[in-house]
Amino acid sequence: MTGSTPSTPDARTADMHIGQNDRLLFIGDSITDAGRDRSDPASLGDGYVHEIARTLRARQSAGPGPTVINKGIDGNRVYDLESRWAADVIGHRPTVVTVKIGINDTWRRYDRGLHSPADEFEACLARLLAGTARQLSARLVVITPFLLPVTSDQEGWFEDLSPRTDAVLRAATANGAQVVRADLALLRAAEDSEAAELAPDGVHPSPLGHRLIADAWLHAVGRDRPDGSRAREGHGGPLGPR
Repeated sequence: MTGSTPSTPDARTADMHIGQNDRLLFIGDSITDAGRDRSDPASLGDGYVHEIARTLRARQSAGPGPTVINKGIDGNRVYDLESRWAADVIGHRPTVVTVKIGINDTWRRYDRGLHSPADEFEACLARLLAGTARQLSARLVVITPFLLPVTSDQEGWFEDLSPRTDAVLRAATANGAQVVRADLALLRAAEDSEAAELAPDGVHPSPLGHRLIADAWLHAVGRDRPDGSRAREGHGGPLGPR
């Protein structure tokens, strides 16, 4: 396919639920990390977190915009998140928590023979979300894992990734988290662009891929709550019933 720029979700009103006093915390693997400087707490990396922060701040009529914190770490699986959740999430008292995890739980099966059974993965993610809901008055957001195969070997990864994605969706629904379907957004974009233009190695997004994830987040978080009500700007409560 040719490399035309794919269409993206309309995120013009997506920041209506994010106020000046919000603290947005993003946690996950290398896709969230995106090369951030871990010695600098203000560093957001060069990926979708940076794009979200830049967009939200640009839309503020006054003030610096919400605080944005990036706690992604390259190579993390869901169990790595659990080991650092208290310090890297709860300790920051965020009002919006976004977690993007799962592809390394699949990848390690194929490159190192390290298994992460989908049921154990789901239970771990559900514990993190449920614990956060108990300890913080925070809105929960979960970004689905994704894969854009660029090799024949990667085509076989969906045997592991597809049930893992279903596990992410169940854990999010059970804990009232807003879901950002990055997998669907990137698959739609791949209809108009080569997969390698969006994720050169099938996993790590290009700048265009990161922008698409950012747009999907902005679009999804700006929607109605799952219970049909509207969230107030700057409201720190969950996006749906727990």
